[in-house]
Amino acid sequence: MANNGNGRKPLVADKRYTSGSKATKKPAKKTTTTRKTASGKTARKTRSRRTRAPKRQLPLIFALPLALVAWVFRLVFRLGFAVAVIAALGLGAAVWYTSTTIPSLSELVDGRAKGSVTMLDRYGKTYAWRGSQFGGIVTTENVSPAVRDAVVATEDKRFYRHFGLSPRGIASAIRINMSEGRGPLEGHGGSTITQQVAKLVCLGNPYDPASGLTEAEYEADCRRSSLSRKAKEAIYAMALEVKYSKAEILTIYLNRAYLGGGSYGVEAAAGRYFGVSAKDLDVSEAAVLAGLLTAPSTYAPTANMERSWARALTVVKLMEQQGYITAAEAEYARAHPAKLSDAAEREAGGYFADWVMTEGPDFLTRDTTEDVIMQTTFDADIQQAAEEALAFVFSEKVSSDSKAQAAIVVMSADGAVRAMVGGRKPAAPGSFNRATQAMRQTGSAFKPFVYAAALDNGWAFDSTIVDEPITINIPGSGPWSPQNYTRKFYGPVTLTTALKNSLNIPAVKLFEDVGRDEVVRVAEGFGIKTDLAAGPALALGASETTLLQMTGAFAGILNGGSAVTPYGMSSLKLLGDNAPLMEETGGIGDRIITQGASLELAYMMNQVIETGTGGRAKVAGIQAAGKTGTTSSARDAWFVGFTSEYAVGVWMGNDDNSPLKGVTGGGLPAEIWHETIARIHEGETPPPIHMLVPLNEPQVVSSIPGTEGEGNGQVVDPLFAPGGLFGQPQNQSPQPVPRGQAEPIPLEDAIRGVIRDIFGRN
Repeated sequence: MANNGNGRKPLVADKRYTSGSKATKKPAKKTTTTRKTASGKTARKTRSRRTRAPKRQLPLIFALPLALVAWVFRLVFRLGFAVAVIAALGLGAAVWYTSTTIPSLSELVDGRAKGSVTMLDRYGKTYAWRGSQFGGIVTTENVSPAVRDAVVATEDKRFYRHFGLSPRGIASAIRINMSEGRGPLEGHGGSTITQQVAKLVCLGNPYDPASGLTEAEYEADCRRSSLSRKAKEAIYAMALEVKYSKAEILTIYLNRAYLGGGSYGVEAAAGRYFGVSAKDLDVSEAAVLAGLLTAPSTYAPTANMERSWARALTVVKLMEQQGYITAAEAEYARAHPAKLSDAAEREAGGYFADWVMTEGPDFLTRDTTEDVIMQTTFDADIQQAAEEALAFVFSEKVSSDSKAQAAIVVMSADGAVRAMVGGRKPAAPGSFNRATQAMRQTGSAFKPFVYAAALDNGWAFDSTIVDEPITINIPGSGPWSPQNYTRKFYGPVTLTTALKNSLNIPAVKLFEDVGRDEVVRVAEGFGIKTDLAAGPALALGASETTLLQMTGAFAGILNGGSAVTPYGMSSLKLLGDNAPLMEETGGIGDRIITQGASLELAYMMNQVIETGTGGRAKVAGIQAAGKTGTTSSARDAWFVGFTSEYAVGVWMGNDDNSPLKGVTGGGLPAEIWHETIARIHEGETPPPIHMLVPLNEPQVVSSIPGTEGEGNGQVVDPLFAPGGLFGQPQNQSPQPVPRGQAEPIPLEDAIRGVIRDIFGRN
């Protein structure tokens, strides 16, 4: 190389690359290299680096605000982080503490404040429920898998993945609520099953009757949707997740959820609607129960099966979409809809069930805290016959806009009530029961008790009484002149003719003859327990009573003259017990009139149907007895009677006590009675009623039109059949006495009857 003239070599860097390589140019940066010195030591050499351009600074007017914002942001972030950490620790502590206060699983599965009453009919089949029904504890292991899967698919598809809350579900619910014009917490709640359990257990606060709140108010308070309540609910839900497994939380839900019809839990609902255990439910039945969780009253299958099944189809679709059932199983469920059990489908006996709940002590019925099984006298077939009879007459013979009501009671001779219809519509629990609660005047239906008193005091079915104008001076009211329905008088008539044509004046004259006290003794003895009128108008039915009492009184005539106490409960025991706590074996009481008098009265009442005012009640081939009754201005119309097996009472009227239009006891009530008896005895012929049977048919001596549009004829005294006491035909053994009737005719009654035959009454 050339030198620079001063004898020194130029300062140049060592050659770093071979002649065949090209140096790669790189941006200058701070790097270090090493080289060997003459002494062999390594020396560090710093390469040159590109000088950075000086930063441009913002004007002070902008820099200061930005610096302040940055400082605030850093402060807020740090404080927020600190608060979040503290809040998380506080939330964790709250969840942990709450989890320690949650009761055991066994205490949470049944949270009812009251117990239930399950009612069995006379044959031991369940037909009605009252109170808060709980069928027993089920678990996720012993319940039908279809139930468990249907509930999860419908209520909380993320149940097995969340920690008690579902942020996605809550956000979705808020969006839906606000899009529909509601507040964010109104309507859809986005609640998980765990949150619903928190509500069901009311955040661990059980119902306390001493709090002053009713159960309804307590439950409403437990379901409030305030922000603070939601926060507490969230903490309790997470605590449940800490305390229990998913299976245990679902177990609580399956046992405590309300499913309509007074049923709490899937076991009670399975029995209530389908008559099976929850372990035996199929997919379609499980879908119906899961569908109830949204709105138990709206989707209850007993209220509207079509609406309930439409909801169930949605549940089946959700189960299929989430993989709980296959497409084939879903298609099978759609093709085989759930069907109600016979008891649930009929919804029979609502009025009877309400009434029989008053039969036992309150602490075992209406206010029970136990689960009670009540055996009753109810007969579902007879109930159906009565309901169909009432519906038929009203649909065929009553105007569609009529507001008239009716009631029916069917009873055995010993007072066992077999059926009860308290109104035209099926009864919801607590409905007004016109058979037991309506106090109405009886009209001429009361007359059999006047005649019973007369027969028991020496009169006979063939005794003669004069139907003529009379005036009675009533202290405090002045003179009273009763009239017959026809406004006519018929002279001498037998008691049979007077009763079967419902003549008023003979009834009043008999009342005056035997005395008010005797008539009241007989009426009250037979079960008419209401205040009876003080004057002679009592003979014409001026007093009020209930249909149940009237039917029971006629059952006393059917059984041979002994008092009857209507009853509906046969026995009562606690669920799981074998021995009953209470039992009722019959309602027969003391004898009220002699059996001879009852036999004569039964014959007289039989003539009411055969040739008198109750002709429309007659059923071909069935011997029966009864009495019509119509009150002033036709405000009440009655027909009460009996066959050899049942006493049946029918009442018809308006709830506001306004007059009926064109209705008398011998009209529509008699037709309802006819239809009821025809259906009860369909396909069978009951034995004849136990009554006096005269040898000859009554002889007509003058025409007497029926007082209520039915029947003709005045009779002379018929003769008894020779060879038999009180009308037993020759060579015929006495007719069988129904269960509960009294002993054979006493000797003194027989002697008195013979003397009466010879000398007559008048």
